[in-house]
Amino acid sequence: MTKTIGFYGTGNMGRAMIQGLIQSKLYEAKDILIYDVYQPIVEKLVKELGVTPADGPENLAEKSDTIIFAVKPYVLPNLLKELSQNLTTSQVLISVAAGVNISTIEQALTSQHKVVRVMPNTPALVGEGMSALACNANVSESEEKEVLEIFNSFGKAQLVSENLIDAVVGVSGSAPAYVYMFIEALADGAVLEGMPRQQAYEFAAQTVLGSAKMVLETKKHPGELKDMVTSPGGTTIEAVKVLEDQGFRSAVINAVQAASKCNKRLS
Repeated sequence: MTKTIGFYGTGNMGRAMIQGLIQSKLYEAKDILIYDVYQPIVEKLVKELGVTPADGPENLAEKSDTIIFAVKPYVLPNLLKELSQNLTTSQVLISVAAGVNISTIEQALTSQHKVVRVMPNTPALVGEGMSALACNANVSESEEKEVLEIFNSFGKAQLVSENLIDAVVGVSGSAPAYVYMFIEALADGAVLEGMPRQQAYEFAAQTVLGSAKMVLETKKHPGELKDMVTSPGGTTIEAVKVLEDQGFRSAVINAVQAASKCNKRLS
């Protein structure tokens, strides 16, 4: 039997997920239903990707085996209350709304639904997202695997206990912003030394990309990889000392902690 998946909300994150599903061939485009209150974006996606537009929120709810709610956090609880009569306990309901915990989602529903809370990040837009999934007790092991497949189609995904979602926000959800600041700072340093800005951005961004790939593919400790670059009395150790003197590690640790604490307050 053909399975269908519905997307309520088709902004940048929704589009990234839809493209990932189509490219990975997990779903055929026609089996992906979409709805958004802003109809021009729906029309554009239907034309570009061949997905199926839903006639309305209720139609989307009734025709989808799995539903991904990619909406603003303040919208989700009331939306679920409005749709609760159209949702069934056989469906898997996935929320990517930051700060909305599973308990809040369950309270908005009238029955014991299968609920998955997901914290993705924006690199999903280029197929390199990192997503954390937390499921309620109604989600079966096979359903967990299916949801992991969905989010692995545009990057990597892991199951975590919900109490770790705040840490996930700090280390991956918000972290692209820190990385962009680091790339910008690297490029600024190169510009200060005379390199053209666009060239500096390419050198900085590719270096970050390659370094991250080294961590993932070699499985070596980041400190070991750092030592491979750091020759005695060389340029790298001079630079590393400056970063240590300026509190680089502490600043990053504090940033992760600040984002995590903020997410706790939002929850």
